[in-house]
Amino acid sequence: MSDRPIILWFRRDLRLQDNPALAAAAESKRPIIPVFIWAPDEEAPWAPGAASRWWLHHSLAALSGDLEKKKASLIVRTGSSEKTLRALLKETKADTVYWNRLYEPAVIRRDSRIKAGLRDDGFTVKSFNSALLSEPWEIQNKSGKPFQVFTPFWKHCLARLEPGDALPEPRKIPFHDAGIASEPLDSLKLLPSINWDDGLYEAWTPGARGARDQLATFIDEVMADYDAARDVPGKRGTSRMSPHLHFGEIGPRQIWHAVQEATATVSRKGQVRGAESYLREVGWREFAYHLLYHFPHTPEKPLRDEFNDFPWLKDAKGLKAWQKGRTGYPFVDAGMRELWTTGWMHNRVRMVVASFLVKDLLIPWQEGAKWFWDTLVDADLASNTLGWQWTAGCGADAAPYFRIFNPVLQGQRFDPDGTYVRRWVPELSEVPDQHIHCPWEAGDVGAYAEPIVDHRQARDRALAALSEIKAD
Repeated sequence: MSDRPIILWFRRDLRLQDNPALAAAAESKRPIIPVFIWAPDEEAPWAPGAASRWWLHHSLAALSGDLEKKKASLIVRTGSSEKTLRALLKETKADTVYWNRLYEPAVIRRDSRIKAGLRDDGFTVKSFNSALLSEPWEIQNKSGKPFQVFTPFWKHCLARLEPGDALPEPRKIPFHDAGIASEPLDSLKLLPSINWDDGLYEAWTPGARGARDQLATFIDEVMADYDAARDVPGKRGTSRMSPHLHFGEIGPRQIWHAVQEATATVSRKGQVRGAESYLREVGWREFAYHLLYHFPHTPEKPLRDEFNDFPWLKDAKGLKAWQKGRTGYPFVDAGMRELWTTGWMHNRVRMVVASFLVKDLLIPWQEGAKWFWDTLVDADLASNTLGWQWTAGCGADAAPYFRIFNPVLQGQRFDPDGTYVRRWVPELSEVPDQHIHCPWEAGDVGAYAEPIVDHRQARDRALAALSEIKAD
């Protein structure tokens, strides 16, 4: 058995617990060289956006700190992943590379090429699953094809799903200490140049410790009411685990077992219902990756071919008003301003703002997906694609074409006292509750924008357009 070093290539698995590649490397008892390579061009056109880069900077800093406690250093390099790995193999006399798998189409192509090339040259390369409960290719319907509807997909998963125990952090990690050159984290220039950091700092704690703390808070304080509260943006009713999951600061197996353990000795119906509802959301994440893997064109093109002929509009003014939270619809504007300030948006509001863009304004869903990609700290290609295609009606398990969210009624239902709107649209703070979601009925609202479209007319226009492609 070789005693030469193993290169451990960190990507979006930025944790020491439940990290299969790390566990396998540590079990070999060979020296380990932890490496992160910044190569955004290789993920084009879906290289990390501005908000994701902010998170990545702080997550890498947290991982570096965790490694330092193990008397190890994260080696940071920039440039071609393959060339960098080959250079490190030569520098360190390593003969093995381990990594955890990613599932974006461009990354799959790159990783397959690297794995094949290194193996052809005599190196050992192994990849592992750290990001999903089930590999996308493991789940098939009775016809041997991928699922396109969530409910049968999740029933199938639950019938076969027995997530293994989350792997503990290795007690001893024999890191390789050979003075290998590393670039400073700041040299990657991941942090934004605009004055944006303060709002993000207030909202988030990137890193594995932050992920574990966030999960514990959710289980202890939120989960019992999750089934009902998750739709109410004015209160803390969601897990807020999505960015931690995306960057691999925590794995789905850790979440699965923590939630199951929390309900094992609890008899409260709310806690059990909340756990079931939340794990179903974990299932939607699995479904998103299932679809992305089997339909790799969907980040840019609709799954349903008929939507290639949809009569979208070019409306730069409307798009900008939507991006800036100045549509004149308070529930929509609150969501867009929350996004810009915190890098996140409540899921109920995501559906409403997306519906407004693609159905009230008839602006292509791809424009919304790009904006979310740049501004969300949890920008995840699989989930982002699923969400936008669902709203537009052009994807798997999509909303019925006639489902068009009414931004006023949605606000009245899920933010009845205007708590959420008043937080993010302070110019409406004095508007009475009965008018908070339709302030034009209250008279003069000062600097607040007039509605850029009439929702009733916009709905009729969208239905006409949708009926057109249905008839073809």
